[in-house]
Parts: sequence; C-alpha cells; structure tokens
Amino acid sequence: MSRRVLIFTHPTRSQAGVLARTVAHDLATVGMEPVPAEEMDDGDYELAIVLGGDGSILRAAEVTRGRGIPIIGVNLGHVGFLAESEVDHASEVVRRAAERDYRVDERMTLEVTVQRPGLPEPVRGWAINEATVEKTERERMIEVAIGIDGRGVSTFGCDAVVLATPTGSTAYAFSGGGPIVWPNVEAMLLVPISAHALFTRPMVVGPASVMAVEILTRSYTDGVVWCDGRRAIPAPAGSHIEVVRGEEPVRLARFGAGPFTDRLVKKFDLPVTGWRGTGVAP
Repeated sequence: MSRRVLIFTHPTRSQAGVLARTVAHDLATVGMEPVPAEEMDDGDYELAIVLGGDGSILRAAEVTRGRGIPIIGVNLGHVGFLAESEVDHASEVVRRAAERDYRVDERMTLEVTVQRPGLPEPVRGWAINEATVEKTERERMIEVAIGIDGRGVSTFGCDAVVLATPTGSTAYAFSGGGPIVWPNVEAMLLVPISAHALFTRPMVVGPASVMAVEILTRSYTDGVVWCDGRRAIPAPAGSHIEVVRGEEPVRLARFGAGPFTDRLVKKFDLPVTGWRGTGVAP
C-alpha cells in the first residue's frame, strides 16, 4: 500500500518551491509518494508536510479538516511556533517520517456560532488558534457584552475580543496580554483588546464552558468574527457570538520528547541565564 504524503508549500516564498522539490525527491527515495496539496484527492494520507510559517500550517489544517491527517511544519517564517523543524533540518523530517519516528499531539479547536439579528439561521465557523470579534471601523470602538456559561460578566468598548485555545495562547491572545497556556491544559481563553473598563482581565475557563460576546445595538461600529485570521464572518450590531470547544481536534506531528517549556524558550528567545535548576536561588 502506497504511503502518501501531502506537501503544502508557501505560495509566495521562492525558497519554499525549491525545498518542496527536494522534499518530494527525498520522499520518493525512501518509498513514500509525495502529493502536492493542490492535487489532493479523497484517498488516504499518512502525513502532511508544510513548508512555510504558522499561516501555512493553519491553511493545511483548514484543507485537511476532518481527515485526521497529522501535520508537521518546516519553518520558513519568523517565529513559526507551530512548526516542528527548521528549514536546515528538512531532510531529517523526511527520514523520521519514513521511520514513523514521531508522536501525534491532538490540539483543541473551537466551534464558533454567530447569530445575526433578523436572520433565522446562525453562521458557523471553527478555529485552531482563536476566534476574534473585531470592529470594522478603525477609528471607532466596538461596544460588547461578554458572558460565560449563560451569565453576563462585563460590558465595555474595545478594539476586539480574542477567544482562544491553548495553542492560540501564544498567538494573538499573547500579543493582547493574555496568559500562555500549556497545550496539554484543557481550557479556553477570553482576552479583551484595548478595553475601556475597570474589569477587562483575561479569563481562562474550562473546556465545557460557553464563551459569548454580544455586539450591543448601541455599538459605534459593526463587527466581524475572524477565525484564525483567515475566515471572516460578518457580525453587525445586535449579533450574538458563542464559542465552545470543537469536536474535531487538529493533529500535529512532533519529534521532540522535551516539555513545552523548551519550545517556549527557544521560539521567544527567552533569557534564562540565571536559572540553576537546583531549587536554590543564585
């Protein structure tokens, strides 16, 4: 039976195209069948190799959604937090793929429901990192009320509200002052962005909770819900947005056996020169 591997390539980076040809050749050499993502069919695939940054990995997850295909990223971008390997080690990715020398992490996703005023049926979406309720007019604030599990929590004007997974805690939520949540923690985050209120702290809720954002009818601007910054759902004033844990996780292939702490320190280049690990302060 053929061991088929999808190859996703960043559409505008010339380096990605060159690397894709090398990876395809190496896969064929070890007895695996490389398939460009644009030629994907309904057959079975053992793995998806993504040559790009986190945006390319999100695109691969979108295309393969519901297929259960493990995704591994070779970073051609900047931080590349979701990527498992750097470009200099692409050959190692092929070798370990051939030997099935990797583990698969299942990452929580979000299901998004947007109920717009005057429409009988809601619009649905999903996200790996975050769903963001944003304003449509740059110079105005969006007026929102937020709630958890059917209870109102706070009302304020803001630039946006980020509703994130642990995987997304190091993306937009992190930039907005939210906490970093280890990916094995089953939780969801709600992070207000540039909010005008006394109570605008980020919140971490349980995986069974329902996070909600209502765009108030008095809002100075309509809203839009961005799912992973890729898929937009218009949300005019009066809309009600609910976010819950998704039923379909995303599967990421991993090589390293070290803790998430190693990735955090490496990707953000954190200074740890004073750390001794002995339990005694330096």
